[in-house]
Amino acid sequence: MRLREFHARVREEFGPQFGESLLRDHALLAFGGATARAAIEKGAEPKLVWRALCADFDVPRVRW
Repeated sequence: MRLREFHARVREEFGPQFGESLLRDHALLAFGGATARAAIEKGAEPKLVWRALCADFDVPRVRW
């Protein structure tokens, strides 16, 4: 998954404002408490960050 697709999925699933807040503020346990933005900046695959967000917010698996 490219970064552009990752951001599009975040906006589509969570909305532009809440999605941006999640990327900036939500601590992902799967990434040691890093935010999604920080995890990606440290080199995490956007697809894995997307899956972690989906798991944390109970997004149905068909949309992962």
